[in-house]
Amino acid sequence: MSNRELQLNSGMKCAKYMLIIVSFMFALTAILLIMVGTTIQTIFGDFSLFIDGHFSSPPALLIAIGFILIAVAALGAYGAVKESVMVINLYGVCLFLVFILEVSAAIAAFVMQSQVRGMLIRTMNQALAEYEHDPYVESGVDFMQSMLECCGVNEPEDWKDYLSANVNFTLGVDDVVVPNSCCGNQPTSLNDSTQMTCMETYDYGCFRKMNFIVSQSAMLIATGATTVAFVQLLGVLCAFMLAKTLRRNKSIREARRWQLQQSLGVLISGGKMAPPQNSAVTGYQQLDNGEQGSHEPYTYTPQSPSVN
Repeated sequence: MSNRELQLNSGMKCAKYMLIIVSFMFALTAILLIMVGTTIQTIFGDFSLFIDGHFSSPPALLIAIGFILIAVAALGAYGAVKESVMVINLYGVCLFLVFILEVSAAIAAFVMQSQVRGMLIRTMNQALAEYEHDPYVESGVDFMQSMLECCGVNEPEDWKDYLSANVNFTLGVDDVVVPNSCCGNQPTSLNDSTQMTCMETYDYGCFRKMNFIVSQSAMLIATGATTVAFVQLLGVLCAFMLAKTLRRNKSIREARRWQLQQSLGVLISGGKMAPPQNSAVTGYQQLDNGEQGSHEPYTYTPQSPSVN
């Protein structure tokens, strides 16, 4: 095998293994996207009382992108193993479609981030107003305050406007009735079992922590999807370049094979190959049947005069 043929085979193997490595990296990225989307989806589910329904769309889209990217990465690895230019081109097109989905998720997350503050102020105040009338709201508010170790929206005094005990009972100027979930320590019973007193309440409201959690989740989706999208765009260019390289190497290899067949005088007939009768491969020229044994002996006569 010539050096040029070895170089072509080396180029084909290099392109093949490069595409397999790129596909493997995209599969790892897809798993990371699924994990991030699932985590954020879980966080939004825990605080679903305070988060509008459309806020769950970007993390759900991120999870879907992760599963689609795993399938696309498998397609790229299959095309590399089979050295199929058509499959690799299809792989590049699918990567570009995934790139569009990731840009859409990033845009939705950036838009969502700008709406977090207004949404939380509205939903949290509404939840405090319905606290005594809806058991579902009560459990959601208690979960938020106990998990985040906070009380009220901006401060514990926010409960003065929402709990009926603050209106029906005469309290001191600095006293305020708050739910048990606002207590930093275990509340102790007073004379009657329905009244509890907190030894220490949480000093800060829940808005700051909720705003941080939701905003950072949206920012994580936006930055993660944007970063992966641009890496994905490089993957699209790499896929098309590798497909072009494979196509060129295949063409050159087929051309050299054809040239080799022509130089050897190989004729393909009925699926069998045999050298022609009058070729340099046989090393001699075959005579026809009519010419064999029909010649008279040949006598050599010198043309130059003899020297006596």
